[in-house]
Amino acid sequence: MNKKKPAHNFHIPVMGLAYTIDSPIRVAQYGISSVISIIDDEIIEKMNCLYHKRNNFSYTGISNKIEDYRAKRITAYLDMVHDVVNMKFENFKQELSKSKEALSQYIDILPNKSELKKGLENLADQKENFTENVRKFLESHLSPGSIDVNIMTKVDKDNFVKGEQLPVIYNDAHVSLRGFANSKLSSSIVLSAGMNPRLYSYFESFPDFFPNVKGELKKKIILKVSDFRSAMIQGNFLAKKGLWVSEYRVESGLNCGGHAFATDGLLLGPIMEEFKQKKNDLISSAHELMVNALTQKEIPCPSEPLEMKITVQGGVGTAEEHEFLLENYQVDSIGWGSPFLLVPEATSVDRETRELLAKSKEEDFYLSNISPLGIPFNTIKGSTNEFFKQEKINKEKAGSSCPKKYLALSKEFGPEGICTASRKYQTVKLNDLEEVKEEISLKEYDKRKSKITEKSCLCVGLVNSSYLESEIQIKGEKQGVVVCPGPNLAYFDKEVSLSDMVKHIYGNENVMPEQNRPNIFVNELKMYVDYLKNEIEEFSDSFTNAQVKKWKTFKTNLIEGVNYYEKLFAETPFFKKNIKTVELQLADYKNEIIALEIPENVKP
Repeated sequence: MNKKKPAHNFHIPVMGLAYTIDSPIRVAQYGISSVISIIDDEIIEKMNCLYHKRNNFSYTGISNKIEDYRAKRITAYLDMVHDVVNMKFENFKQELSKSKEALSQYIDILPNKSELKKGLENLADQKENFTENVRKFLESHLSPGSIDVNIMTKVDKDNFVKGEQLPVIYNDAHVSLRGFANSKLSSSIVLSAGMNPRLYSYFESFPDFFPNVKGELKKKIILKVSDFRSAMIQGNFLAKKGLWVSEYRVESGLNCGGHAFATDGLLLGPIMEEFKQKKNDLISSAHELMVNALTQKEIPCPSEPLEMKITVQGGVGTAEEHEFLLENYQVDSIGWGSPFLLVPEATSVDRETRELLAKSKEEDFYLSNISPLGIPFNTIKGSTNEFFKQEKINKEKAGSSCPKKYLALSKEFGPEGICTASRKYQTVKLNDLEEVKEEISLKEYDKRKSKITEKSCLCVGLVNSSYLESEIQIKGEKQGVVVCPGPNLAYFDKEVSLSDMVKHIYGNENVMPEQNRPNIFVNELKMYVDYLKNEIEEFSDSFTNAQVKKWKTFKTNLIEGVNYYEKLFAETPFFKKNIKTVELQLADYKNEIIALEIPENVKP
């Protein structure tokens, strides 16, 4: 089988519930891979209708009254995306083979060292049989970007009908997996937010995730992980079921968009070094376990390990950082997420939100507690959601009407679950607070009230931008837009064309203003130092041995991380332009970490 190499060495990760809902339709024909969130069937059904109309396809809606409607909506949408992407891809190849100008523009956005670029450059100057030669070359060398999908494994709420709990296969994440598994796509599902054993076991129900007689996988598994240990544990768990992880997508714990899963002070550089040194351990361990499992299931076993990619994302902002990560850690692709929120051709963002993102500065990006999941969430000041949420608090109507309930995961008031951002939940908690108001200080009262009311309805807020951009009517109470950029977006300040952003990634254009942007590793280090300091300052319970041990491990890992960077920057040929600044910054942070006092007043 002649395997085509990807046209690009970057990908667009999932962003929110809908910022990349139709990104493959926008960019896949250029060979750019992107990821769709498939948890919200309502926006998926509306986008399915929209694109059927745009392409004059016959459309039959899927009612929420039919059995398993959520999975069927997801399958129908993904099948449509597959068809539209392939149609646009065929048209694009036709255009490139007929127009030297179009071909030249496409060559300009390809990686400088790619074989595809060199091959097309050789053909571009040909006068005889230009169309035929270009078409043949494209047929054998170019493929569309992958239409990948994402599930947050923890967003797997139990579902009920008339008070009766449905079987586990009707849990939210299980339904999303089934929707993807039943689609015609040959692509990957990205699993994020950690291990969900029940969901992982459900993969065994779908033959597409197992190798065929040729050792090929129609559908692949990608795990988003924050460190090597997590990758090994989850990879081996799946391998014991005969399932192969085709890619480990390493993401910075804090220097990323959306939910931030902080490590215990392990920094991105040392984490990537461990993946580089131990990749063969991942492969050999998983292969042995998978072969044993497939033998027991009487499924054909590949004699050699299947392909396993390592990719990385979170906070990358310059061509030099991009090239360094590719070369130094020998990764297969780099994720560029938040900067693409400023690219109308690539993401679904309304104009007001895009303008807010472009004008916002470093101090406007912050790690919040607005997520009902109780996980720190990267967001931005000045969003419309922030305005409407405060307006409701002022009117003593705090909380959301909770129309979708994807995050109704708290079982505090019963088995059906409730969302901590809901009006129902917040009303109860605020009433409880009023009962103890006279017993606590005003400062403590305000602090507790803020902790209750700061939660935002992400289910609605993270899709509203797409509704607005697509001019789809928004029903229900006003929730505004929640946007979840990584802090790295602070260094981009304008709307950018797709062509210019891709050229920026490869160092052929610069869309970033001249400013004192910290190196990717230094920026993440600062976030981790601030995170540890804040956690110690905000910790209000009695200090336990376990908590103190955790903080000491965190501090030790940070110091070891700085030592690693000092050696790395001294030896690498990259980053020489700012090396003195970086060395001083590393020394300053090292002194700050060493001086950080871990509390010792331990209670057993």
